[in-house]
Amino acid sequence: MSSKPGDRKNPLAKAERADRNRKILIQAGVVAVLVGLVAAIIIGIAMKKDDKDSAGFAPVVTTSSAVPPGLTEGGAIRVGKADAKVKVQVVADLQCPACQMFENSNSKTIEEEVANGTAVAEYNIISFLDRASNGNQYSTRAANAAYLVGTIAPDKFQQWLGVMFEKQPQEGANGMTDEQLIQITKDVGITDPAVAEGITSQKYVGFVKDETQAVFKTGLQSTPSVFVNGEQIQDSKALMSQGGLKPVIEAAAK
Repeated sequence: MSSKPGDRKNPLAKAERADRNRKILIQAGVVAVLVGLVAAIIIGIAMKKDDKDSAGFAPVVTTSSAVPPGLTEGGAIRVGKADAKVKVQVVADLQCPACQMFENSNSKTIEEEVANGTAVAEYNIISFLDRASNGNQYSTRAANAAYLVGTIAPDKFQQWLGVMFEKQPQEGANGMTDEQLIQITKDVGITDPAVAEGITSQKYVGFVKDETQAVFKTGLQSTPSVFVNGEQIQDSKALMSQGGLKPVIEAAAK
């Protein structure tokens, strides 16, 4: 665009026009920066959501108590190869009747998928049902035993878990004694005296309580809660029908 004749003769008018053009450029630059910032914020929010979604069930345990060795970052007992295609996470209370139903329906499937290398199983055994054992803190003591067995004899853990659910006390009745818990470990072939000693001394009870709090802080509201590759399984047929979890694991492995 050519300058008007008056502009060439009037330096003030020329300067005002240049200043006006500069302001327009600055405003355009500010708009561009703001658009970029908004886009960055939107992308950042989306990335955080994706990270959260992909994390799935991932409790963060903070405790000053003795911690069982060899657990996952989320405080779970791991059975199988960590790099398996499918990760099955089970959250259970050993006093929970619905957990017993899930165990009866799907324990064989999980064991088979772990044995053939398709899946790794991670167990968070928590305790919130002490009130159901007539005052003898069975839920907590049983969870303590679970972490002893799971870290000292992980190859026996799933077998031990099955027996524990098979012998699950009735709600409102007395829970098993320490002697009964010790006997079950012996019945499944666990002879390491550290297990019996840890049951009697309640070695990991403090950890169990802190682990339970960490699990519920994730938003979990009930047991059993089961996750396959981070996605919670809500289908009651998959959870409670015989072998119902098998097609879910097989689909996740593809």
